[in-house]
Amino acid sequence: MPPRDVTAATSTLLTGKVVLVTGAGRGAGVGMARRLAAHGATVAVNYAASRAGADALVDEIRSAGGTASAFAADVLDPAAVDGLIAAVEAEFGRLDAVVNNAIAGDQQKDFDQATTAHFDRMYDFAVRAVVHTATAALPAFDRAGGGRIVNIVSELWNDAPAGWSPYAAAKGAMVGLSRSLSAELAPRGVTVNMVAPGWMIADAADEASEGSRSYTAGLPLGQRPYPEDIGDVIAFYLSDLAAGVTGAYLLVNGGRITQAGL
Repeated sequence: MPPRDVTAATSTLLTGKVVLVTGAGRGAGVGMARRLAAHGATVAVNYAASRAGADALVDEIRSAGGTASAFAADVLDPAAVDGLIAAVEAEFGRLDAVVNNAIAGDQQKDFDQATTAHFDRMYDFAVRAVVHTATAALPAFDRAGGGRIVNIVSELWNDAPAGWSPYAAAKGAMVGLSRSLSAELAPRGVTVNMVAPGWMIADAADEASEGSRSYTAGLPLGQRPYPEDIGDVIAFYLSDLAAGVTGAYLLVNGGRITQAGL
């Protein structure tokens, strides 16, 4: 899978839709938001501390002919999230979807070194932040006649390797919350789906290391996914093509099969 031009418009799949992506000022969120813009979405780029990255992404999307703006807000602060949703509606006139991607803190931590604070930090982003954005976005979705929520979970919830217990536990809680919300919000015209990325090329890693090469060689597709690949799956969930899909969980990991738990 060679690198692709992810800045040029690739479709009109999301034209007319306003999408908020949390934590899009850095890391994989940049590639996800970039890809949604390439499918025609108006993108609200949320960041907490990565203002430079968010501004750079907005400039990139606009230079490619898309529409985007950056919005500062800490998704762990309910009042800040209320203000975020209000600001997005004020600028773009509506809100059609929220992608819950934001995360921070030590994701990899051995259990005998993890503290309650580590577990709390992961839970904050995997559950509380989703509750905050969903609560604030629902009135906007009602005004728009429906909405979409996509939560970024992880294949680690399926794989559950040693050394990741705070992260895996929190992402498992995110899966449970997503499935319950998908049933509860369906009558309001709101779908809730999940994307579970594997080890992405964007993640900090030495691509030439033996561990990286060995892992990648073991993937059926022979390459780890790009964040833009995650963005393409998100685009499907946000599009009219997925009008009949909710509560779904999709691995994007290069084809690696993990243990049951889907």
